[in-house]
Amino acid sequence: MRMVDVIEKKRDGHELTQEEIRYIVKGYTNGEIPDYQMSAFAMAVYFKGMSQDERVFLTEAMVQSGDQIDLSAIEGVKVDKHSTGGVGDTTTLVLAPLVASVGVPVAKMSGRGLGHTGGTIDKLEAVPGFHVEITNDEFMKLVNQNKIAVIGQSANLTPADKKLYALRDVTATVDSIPLIASSIMSKKIASGADAIVLDVKTGHGAFMKTLEDSVDLAKAMVGIGNGVGRNTMAVISDMSQPLGLAIGNALEVKEAIDTLKGEGPEDLYELCMTLGSHMVVLAGKAGSAEEARNMLQQSIDSGKALETLKLFLSAQGGDASVVDDPEKLPAASYIIEVPAKEAGYVGEIMAEEIGTAAMVLGAGRATKESVIDLAVGLILNKKVGDYVEAGESLVTIHSNTEDVTEVMNQIYDAYTVVKEQVQPPTLIYKEIF
Repeated sequence: MRMVDVIEKKRDGHELTQEEIRYIVKGYTNGEIPDYQMSAFAMAVYFKGMSQDERVFLTEAMVQSGDQIDLSAIEGVKVDKHSTGGVGDTTTLVLAPLVASVGVPVAKMSGRGLGHTGGTIDKLEAVPGFHVEITNDEFMKLVNQNKIAVIGQSANLTPADKKLYALRDVTATVDSIPLIASSIMSKKIASGADAIVLDVKTGHGAFMKTLEDSVDLAKAMVGIGNGVGRNTMAVISDMSQPLGLAIGNALEVKEAIDTLKGEGPEDLYELCMTLGSHMVVLAGKAGSAEEARNMLQQSIDSGKALETLKLFLSAQGGDASVVDDPEKLPAASYIIEVPAKEAGYVGEIMAEEIGTAAMVLGAGRATKESVIDLAVGLILNKKVGDYVEAGESLVTIHSNTEDVTEVMNQIYDAYTVVKEQVQPPTLIYKEIF
């Protein structure tokens, strides 16, 4: 088999066989196929697309390129949740303990964030003492014991994807649905989950800006998941404005605690209940989403969800007393309000600009080498559809530097205030099975 023939076949719009796709992935991973040929292949896929079978073959080949996590030592159906990212996306911090509290094992592998705020691990490390440096055996034991544990991703998970992703980044082939879908799903499948719930974001602050593209991506990922024998479904949710009110690591931990008490922001609570219900159903713990939702609500009302969070944090070295006393979380030196310049209704909040403002404060990483300040971030006091008086605070800045002029300007650029009343955006657009 020759790479040039495979490139030509895809360039001309023909379907590749499983053998051909395995040849490409294996050859590229071990260095036999050079970057320039893989670039040509990625561009051919970008223009010609891939069939459902090809997507499954590509994902399987990438899974097989590195470590595959065996979670069979954990009792029950392991359900993973993946979000395509966004601003203020605190869902994992709420969902992991909430779903675990009703008996669903949550064996979560997470990375560190590169972008607006930290990843799930960075956020959890805002809890003093919490760490993810545990052995695989300890990880399995904790999930069997407490139904929940979080570990860092294996360095050798899907090396083919890491190599291809870096190449796509510099060859203008990132925005290809088959390549995006197989990239995301290869990591989820290699992580060992039996079932997967996908939260596919849409809107200004999302990777996919239009609903049509988000639906296409969700269908591609669900098709791959089910095609490799993992029960998979997707929820398309809004990211035209940030989710919840907090953007920043310690601030998001506090918001997660509030949500598990039943006192969190309405949109974050609603999305977590929707995603959580599907996780419970896929785990076989409930026969319908309605039954699952009732179970989750009872867990919040009884305080069991909050107790599960405490158990989880302390089992991994964290100071669980932060749950009852969030003042123990890292706190910023300066609290600065951003007053509205005029009265009216919030017509738009550009999520990406708000995320960038949080990153400028130090809440996220601009590069892999950046050090995150866990204390800093933003609290949104007004969301789309809310009325604001002139001089009333739009956003509260939590900063460790006194001069926040640049951040303030970014916030003003992100907010649009209009005279006519505006309806808040739809939170959940579609569910795809």
